[in-house]
Amino acid sequence: MSVLIVIPARFASHRYPGKPLVPLRGVSGEARSLIRRSWDAAMAVEGVSRVVVATDDARIRAEAEGFGAEVVMTSEACANGTERCAEAHGELGGTYEIVVNLQGDAPLTPAWFISDLVSALRAAPDAEIATPVLRCDGRALAALKGDRAEGRVGGTTAVFDADGRALYFSKEVVPYTANVYAPEAKTPIFHHVGVYAYRAAALAAYPGWPQGPLETLEGLEQLRFLENGRHVLCVGVRARGRQFWELNNPEDVPRLEAMMAEMGIE
Repeated sequence: MSVLIVIPARFASHRYPGKPLVPLRGVSGEARSLIRRSWDAAMAVEGVSRVVVATDDARIRAEAEGFGAEVVMTSEACANGTERCAEAHGELGGTYEIVVNLQGDAPLTPAWFISDLVSALRAAPDAEIATPVLRCDGRALAALKGDRAEGRVGGTTAVFDADGRALYFSKEVVPYTANVYAPEAKTPIFHHVGVYAYRAAALAAYPGWPQGPLETLEGLEQLRFLENGRHVLCVGVRARGRQFWELNNPEDVPRLEAMMAEMGIE
């Protein structure tokens, strides 16, 4: 099955304008833009037919083409990354069987997260979209709760049934737990990793569905699938010693840079 990775990126983020162009310094001190690091993460995935950046902004296009990325220009009317992926796939002919949305704010996404995601979707014919979830340890859970306590919109959590079928996603920490966990201890909370693998038909249908109340309240694009009764598969992935975090707020820059230094990422 042919696989396309699309990295949707927009300049006019409400919470962090210009985020794709924010520089992140690796362990050597070299600064690379967020979109460049997301591109690097996508290019590390094996078995992919094509990787493109999808944007509506000339500044992002110039940055991406400057480091050799293929760019697809999309409409400013795209409400979220999924709509941008759908438009980009259509612009490329709509011929890929699986389209992966590697959001441009997740540069620490390991290649095996995406490989595991694509494999799981191929093995689950009833699923229309698959997305990774990572069990939080005590340190990750404390970071999620810390963001909420400070009034910041941080990472997203996922709740799913015994077969991995998604029940809900939230920017709150769900399910609720009052327990205190040691930094390395496993918790019952799963961090939703902002990557999606769509079957082409489901992706093409998505822009035609109206935004529902849950998507509107949470600001989470994947809830549109759930609100339309679609099968979203949550795929458990393993960190293998890697740390993971998205860049959601300016305060996340030093957090990501510290993680990259600790993991030896250039």
